[in-house]
Amino acid sequence: MSKVMKIAIVDDEQDMRQSISQWLALSGFDTEIYAGAEEALRALGPDYPGIVITDIRMPGMDGMQLLKKLMATDSALPVIMITGHGDVPMAVEAMRLGAHDFLEKPFNPERMTELAKQAVAARRLTLDNRALRRELSHGEHIMNKLIGSSSSMERLREDILDLGQADGHVLIDGETGTGKTLVAHALHAVGSRSGRKFVLVACGALEEEALTRRLFGPVLPDESRLPAVEEARGGTLVLEGVETLSDAQQERLLGVINEQGAPPETRIIAISNLQDEGRTSEDALRADLFYRMASLRMTLPPLRARGEDILTLFNRFAEQFSEEYGCDALTVSAQEAAQLLQAPWPGNVRQLINVAERAVLQSRRGQGTITSLLMSDNDEMAPVMTTEGKPLKEYVEAFERMLIDNTMRRHKGSIAAVMDELCLPRRTLNEKMAKYGLHRSDYT
Repeated sequence: MSKVMKIAIVDDEQDMRQSISQWLALSGFDTEIYAGAEEALRALGPDYPGIVITDIRMPGMDGMQLLKKLMATDSALPVIMITGHGDVPMAVEAMRLGAHDFLEKPFNPERMTELAKQAVAARRLTLDNRALRRELSHGEHIMNKLIGSSSSMERLREDILDLGQADGHVLIDGETGTGKTLVAHALHAVGSRSGRKFVLVACGALEEEALTRRLFGPVLPDESRLPAVEEARGGTLVLEGVETLSDAQQERLLGVINEQGAPPETRIIAISNLQDEGRTSEDALRADLFYRMASLRMTLPPLRARGEDILTLFNRFAEQFSEEYGCDALTVSAQEAAQLLQAPWPGNVRQLINVAERAVLQSRRGQGTITSLLMSDNDEMAPVMTTEGKPLKEYVEAFERMLIDNTMRRHKGSIAAVMDELCLPRRTLNEKMAKYGLHRSDYT
């Protein structure tokens, strides 16, 4: 969950800081005011949940000195500098030192609001990414995010633990929405590089020239980051959408790999999204690059091949959305459970999350069914939407496990309450929980 964003206003002139605060408050921002740089520094530590707007000319420690100290504490903190007439050269120097932008007096309040919105959005993204990195830096924690008891997920977790300890580069492929980026994080988190840099580049999101600069340099004067191959040195570089690299970029990447020798100083994890197009990574990559990357290869299982994991995941996501939207837990009927298991899930886990959220929102309004959502996602399918036949016993057991799991969660592990609701004697409940790998301690 994103932090509440604040704006710290630093100005020695009371009228100025009060007027800026009032204007930004009217624009919907949460403001804090400081009469001087020293006072502000005592409050603005690393991970400050917001941005800073400061005057440059102040008695004692001025805005430039404040900027330098803030950048030393947190180089990604957006700082907007307010300059007087004739201070533009100083403002340009401030930008070189890391300031987000500057406003020249007298400034348009609307312009200040627009800059604040941009800076706040950038800060929120930075803090969310930091929180995610901290969360994913713990190997045990991220492995717990790889939910599922199917044989394919058991193998995937084993492969992550094995390949995470290896030194070679890795190629991950699989359909859209199967969790390839999460697996890349997990490989880094459980390996020897876990305490080092993890740099992810979404190759398909950048034009060729911009992608070349991002990967190999040179950086432009207004870009503070190192090229990705330098930024990730000693850690892990993840190339998401590696198949979009041009021939020239593939050649340069191969050069970087060859320069490293063995074991490589920087591990490269390439993520390919070609399965959706019926192609393979071997089709898109140079043969020499493909064989260097594919010595350690992982293909993630599609959701439709994961059996009762579908119900486990759906329940987990529906529970999270019910808490987020403040509504009652979702009830899934036996027919709906069977349809969830039978649906083809072309969008995999990402599509399942979307269906779970919409189902919770529908339930909150007292409208719609899970069946209708599955039909709207698969217009071309027949009403039953079967992908492949499964024995009736599998559907019954999957629904039974889901029902016990849901009831245990709702009653926070109270065996007596679950026995009463499901009309089961204690011995039968214990036997079924053991059969399905459910443990009371997971719910208390």
